[in-house]
Amino acid sequence: QVQLVESGGGLVQPGESLRLSCAASGIIFSRHVMGWYRQAPGKQRELVASIDSRSYTNYPDSVKGRFTISRDNAKNTVYLQMNSLNPEDTAVYYCYAGGYGNYWGQGTQVTVSS
Repeated sequence: QVQLVESGGGLVQPGESLRLSCAASGIIFSRHVMGWYRQAPGKQRELVASIDSRSYTNYPDSVKGRFTISRDNAKNTVYLQMNSLNPEDTAVYYCYAGGYGNYWGQGTQVTVSS
């Protein structure tokens, strides 16, 4: 059974940082593209960052330079370091595994507010 378990969300003030983690089980982690998506109320789910099996990364312009995705294949874990957070980053953040099937985590709430 595939499980993606996110952690690290919370409430922060504008300008602060958070690091999200996603622990995977039930997949051959190193072979999968891993990603983070987010969904704000009333908006579509959008890609935040992705990292492939060779650790090539991809970011949309909205987070480029502020967010960094990384993976630790020994720990079957993918991370999202988020710096300089602003209220527009408020959303539920979902971990994604793809390439050999598509799998989603349950999501973790990130709220940026003063």
